[in-house]
Formats: sequence, C-alpha cells, structure tokens
Amino acid sequence: MVIWVTGLSGVGKTTVSEALAALVKPRIPEMVLIDGDIVRAMFGASLGYAEDNRVVQIKRLQNLALMLARQDLVPVVAALYSHPDLLQWNRENLPGYFEVLLDAPVSFVQARDSKSLYSNAAQRDVPQVVGLDIPWHRPQAADQVIDATAGLTPEDQARQIAKAIPRLADALPMGTDA
Repeated sequence: MVIWVTGLSGVGKTTVSEALAALVKPRIPEMVLIDGDIVRAMFGASLGYAEDNRVVQIKRLQNLALMLARQDLVPVVAALYSHPDLLQWNRENLPGYFEVLLDAPVSFVQARDSKSLYSNAAQRDVPQVVGLDIPWHRPQAADQVIDATAGLTPEDQARQIAKAIPRLADALPMGTDA
C-alpha cells in the first residue's frame, strides 16, 4: 500500500507523516517515509520550483513509492503538488493507494508560515509558490480529508489517518483514542 499525504506548503504534511510513522511503525516496521523536500535535496539543485519542475519532482516520488511498494514496504509520501493527472496516475498505478488531504485555505498557511515561504513570496524573494502564483489543484477525490484548521495535534491527525486504513488501525497501540 501507499499512503499519499498532500496539502499546501506549511499545512503539516511532513509533521503528520512523521507522527503516523511514530504511531504505527513499531507494529509495521516496513513503513518508510518519502518526504518531497528531502527527495528534492537528495537530487541537489537539479530542479527549480516552476510548475513543470514540480511535475518532474512528483514523478520522482511516484516512482520511488512504486518501487518500494513492490518490495512490500509501506511508503508514506508527503507531497505538495497535486495536479489531478498526477493523482489519477497514483490511483491507477500505486497498490493500495490511500490519499489524504490536509485541508486548509492559503490564508491559514500564510498566517502560520512555518518556513517563511509566504512572507518571502510576498517580498518577491521566492517566486513560483503553489497557491499563490502556481495553481493549487485541491484534490477532489481524496480518500480522507482532515481539516488542518481544526486545532488537532499532528498526533491526533495521524490517529485519524491510521483509523481510516484497516491495516494501520490494526497496528494502533491499545487505548489509542481520537
């Protein structure tokens, strides 16, 4: 299976994915994290942030997730760009695909601005920001939508994801509520 966590930059994709792994990895040791920012850094400065570069980046993540899933690992992918064609490819090609949208308006992530991305974009220091000058294609067919503005902790969000996926729900520690 492949769990694909998407949402705008700064919504908490990496943090929630890490919390999910911490929650269930003790009972599902084959779970691995694929973080878009880390994979981008692994390839050096080979890609920019223009929309066509973002497509290439997502294809890297897709291929990595597929390769790992074929080896009976359970990839959890934290990825920003969510063009409908790319998400459709995921549904058609990634085994046991489960898509999670961490949903929040641009105004919410701008206010949070954990990476100073939005403030730098406002000063024109950072162009090509999804949701500002690159379209945000909000997923329309996510298997699970979590309201990132609801004030839940990343651990609570991770529990929600785990409870929605039978294999992960079975791996939850006893007494896990949320």
